[in-house]
Amino acid sequence: MRLVYSEDLADLATSTARMCSLGTDNMELATHALLQSDLVAAEKVLESTSEIAQLASENEERGFALLALQAPVARDLRQVVTSIQLVQDLVRMSTLASHVAKIVRRRHPEAVLPEPINGYFAEMGRVAVTLGRAATEVLLNRDTEQAATLAAQDDAVDDLRQHLFTLLTVREWKYGVASAVDVTLLARYYERFADHAVEVAQRVIFLATGEHANLGEDDPEHSSTPNSELVRRFTETNRSFEERRARRLESGGSLSRDGKLTDGDDEVGSDDDESPS
Repeated sequence: MRLVYSEDLADLATSTARMCSLGTDNMELATHALLQSDLVAAEKVLESTSEIAQLASENEERGFALLALQAPVARDLRQVVTSIQLVQDLVRMSTLASHVAKIVRRRHPEAVLPEPINGYFAEMGRVAVTLGRAATEVLLNRDTEQAATLAAQDDAVDDLRQHLFTLLTVREWKYGVASAVDVTLLARYYERFADHAVEVAQRVIFLATGEHANLGEDDPEHSSTPNSELVRRFTETNRSFEERRARRLESGGSLSRDGKLTDGDDEVGSDDDESPS
């Protein structure tokens, strides 16, 4: 039973890293679409979001099931809770890549960026993707020293965004209002993507050490307050499992590792057997 539990934890960690990798792939492809006005690439980014959404749902359900059925403690508890929290960061990274792709699609066949601005976003994209790749590695190897270096790399994206803001507000902008809006939004998307990659690394530090790194307390998205939606969903999931346990005792059946009632070798179906969404 302990071996199965360890395998479940390992599967959850691997699937979480895959989410990060896919989100980073999407940002890399979205950046290509942005710089090359490539509609096909933009559409590929948008099509791939369903796979990441599916992984997010599966990972949350895995985490809730482990909490309800295994009652993990210490490091195992940190891993499960951190994995559930990571899902939100990783979904946002994918969503930000989709936002870039949507702007490309909306402006196509015209280029989104004025030619002199392309270099800024080429560099922002490069740094964001580098951070995403590093975050994926950190999720897999749990290297706290590598995780701690990501925040410094994020400063490059912040500096580029600030310089773009200066170009838009201090000097005369000659490319029109629509272009100014696009540049402002895109710069924000890349900055937030990089921030979430850093947040992933900070969560890994907590997972490995039990100590909270600096999570950017001025940002409400980085608040240490438990997410009310996660609390609600876990409460519902836990209640569902408790009801299944009660039915198991009444029927003399058993409860499988994924939370389904069984009677001998056969699953006992009911309207409540589906995990809450």
